[in-house]
Amino acid sequence: MDDTLSQIPGRIKELREILEISGIDMAADIGIPRETYDAYESGALDIPISALYKIANRLGVDLTVLLTGEEAKMETASVCRNGKGVQVERFPGYEFSSLASNFKNRTMEPLLVYLDPAKEPAAAVSHSGQEFNYVIEGTVKVKVGPREYTLEAGDSIYFDARLPHGQAAAGKPSRFITIIQE
Repeated sequence: MDDTLSQIPGRIKELREILEISGIDMAADIGIPRETYDAYESGALDIPISALYKIANRLGVDLTVLLTGEEAKMETASVCRNGKGVQVERFPGYEFSSLASNFKNRTMEPLLVYLDPAKEPAAAVSHSGQEFNYVIEGTVKVKVGPREYTLEAGDSIYFDARLPHGQAAAGKPSRFITIIQE
């Protein structure tokens, strides 16, 4: 597990305990079974980005705190230099870099995603809000609900993120920008 990713469950547990929220209440508040929440917090199960948002909201912190252990600092603008975003490997073959992690009170989350076609695609997820994907290089298959769309470099898709969805590289490594609005 990526070192950054391996620290997230501990941060969640520490914040939850500081706020005196029980694991049972946390699971109920974010709408998942207690066993799933326990697996997230112990590090036994990868935490989907949608669950990270819900956990951050419940704990009253910016997602950046869970990802990095630090508060976002910028209020008017935040620059992310090439290759300098907060990088996390969510699943084998699905890595993302947060492109605005240092901006306070974000209302959307822009991410640069790298997909490795040699790895099994991540399971479909769903979350509140909407999502936008723009392919930078390669070919990305995007499944939204029962439909699958094949996107080439320069193509984009905007969809209701409440529908189960997922992305996979087709043929060669691919990169795309995703903007998630919760």
